[in-house]
Amino acid sequence: MNNGLITAGEKLLARAVHALEHHPKHVTAALAALMLCGGGGAFAVASLGPDPSALPVRELLENVQTLPLASQVDDLDLQSLKLFRSEVTRSTDTVEALLTRLGVDDLAAANFLRNEQNFRKVVLGRAGRTVTVEATDSHRLEKLTVRWAPDDGGRFQRLVIEQVSGQFEARVESAPLTASTRLASGSIRTSLFAAADEARIPEQIASQLADIFSSEIDFHRALRKNDRFNIVYEALEADGEPLRTGRILSAEFVNAGTTHQAMWFEEPGQKGGYYTMDGRSLRHSFLASPMEFSRVTSGFAMRFHPIMQTWRAHLGVDYGAPTGTAVRTVGDGVVEFAGVQNGFGNVVIVKHGNAAETVYAHLSRINVRGGQKVEQGQNIGAVGSTGWATGPHLHYEYRVNGIHRDPLMAARQSETTPVSAAARPAFQHLSDVMRSQLAAAATATVVSAQ
Repeated sequence: MNNGLITAGEKLLARAVHALEHHPKHVTAALAALMLCGGGGAFAVASLGPDPSALPVRELLENVQTLPLASQVDDLDLQSLKLFRSEVTRSTDTVEALLTRLGVDDLAAANFLRNEQNFRKVVLGRAGRTVTVEATDSHRLEKLTVRWAPDDGGRFQRLVIEQVSGQFEARVESAPLTASTRLASGSIRTSLFAAADEARIPEQIASQLADIFSSEIDFHRALRKNDRFNIVYEALEADGEPLRTGRILSAEFVNAGTTHQAMWFEEPGQKGGYYTMDGRSLRHSFLASPMEFSRVTSGFAMRFHPIMQTWRAHLGVDYGAPTGTAVRTVGDGVVEFAGVQNGFGNVVIVKHGNAAETVYAHLSRINVRGGQKVEQGQNIGAVGSTGWATGPHLHYEYRVNGIHRDPLMAARQSETTPVSAAARPAFQHLSDVMRSQLAAAATATVVSAQ
């Protein structure tokens, strides 16, 4: 019987193969129909389930016990808000005016501050100091803090006035300033200081930038529209808040398409200074200017003399500046003359070791005496209008063997000292870091001064 079934199966398989070989289209159509019918049957089975709308629905009601609210309200009453606010002092501030701007309404605090000696000394009458207060939600003073840096010693002082056991107490503390690094960039439209203001760069940093590149760039006459600069500088912080600016760590200035770079470097046992990225010192024997960056009103050329009413050779450079602006010597030397001299008015003449001498005229004040040794950058007097002067300015001359020379050109041609061979590895490592930081500063948003 089994043999018969096998024989029948073999015959059936042979017929199927024969049909597939001779009628493939018919076989394929038959299989598709069979599958479709099977699918339809599946759908028909799926639709035979119970109707959800016919299922029974039950409603359950339960009592929910709310948490006690009275204790929560009591806890909230125990909480108190603390208000924090900061203000910058004005020279005309009174205790009441300052407290009002700080949002403090506290008669006891006002009376204490009015009689507190340290507060009167470091706050009242001084503009630009930041005062921070901590007050209650009823505007009663709990704590007042003032921070300031008395000198360049790297530390700051903190006046703290706070309420202890219902009484106000005052104390003065001292702590080190913390240096943080800041990046900035700008583009020239009208002037260096306008660009710095738009880029929110401190004025002291802009002055440093001009001084660093003063022997490379004539900031009085050579700036061009669209010149740009990138700066990495220090911000000195007290308790996390910027208190004053430090020095420029590295800088880049593109003037008329030429790129100038500089970085601060200090060799062990020597005075630090600024160098180009290849190690050439930017400290020349002579500074380019006897004043921090200011406005040149008359250069080394012919001019119409405002008093003599004739065209005469102007054998120096005039710097327009307010009376009292500090004047510095451009190089090491000895004071050859300090006093009054005809049309120069109050004048200082400094003799330098290479047969050169510099002249500083129309001073309102003289801070040195004849025969005194002076160092580059030392304060020797203040701008004025003594002698033949129509307004406050500094007349500056540079002479070699009695012959007048262009002082700006003389500064550029004066000697410099490169980084020593021993310090080269450390310098190279630092210059690589500074290049990276300047590249990062260049990617910052460039702010233009219109």
